[in-house]
Amino acid sequence: MNSVASLYRRLSIREFVATKPIYNSAADECGEGLSLLFRRWATKKTAGSTKNGRDSLPKNLGVKKFGGERVIPGNIIVRQRGTRFHPGNYVGMGKDHTLYALKEGHVKFERNKLTGRKWIHVEPKQGYEIHPVYVTAPAPE
Repeated sequence: MNSVASLYRRLSIREFVATKPIYNSAADECGEGLSLLFRRWATKKTAGSTKNGRDSLPKNLGVKKFGGERVIPGNIIVRQRGTRFHPGNYVGMGKDHTLYALKEGHVKFERNKLTGRKWIHVEPKQGYEIHPVYVTAPAPE
């Protein structure tokens, strides 16, 4: 503490700043020496690039109508990628593997015990209709 006070008394900062010139010659002002007057400092740091920063829109996948729910023709039952669920009776499949109802009725989920494959059926409101080919065929004796 004592040495700092004596140094300050010997070297008066006000006198040092006031008496010493910033530049020794005109050459320093032109840029050959260290220029303190014309130096410009950055006001913001540069922003580095990042590999993140993009996000895709939600695809809204999943089961839309659960087992036992009533559906009408055209109702989407499941939106999926690939065939996690397979179309069963009165269920159609779109080009993006969306399963939809072909007839009015109730949704029924079924799972095969051996293969584990999941099927989705629509149980029709009026009951199952037999195809006309089988109706006109004679009964076997």
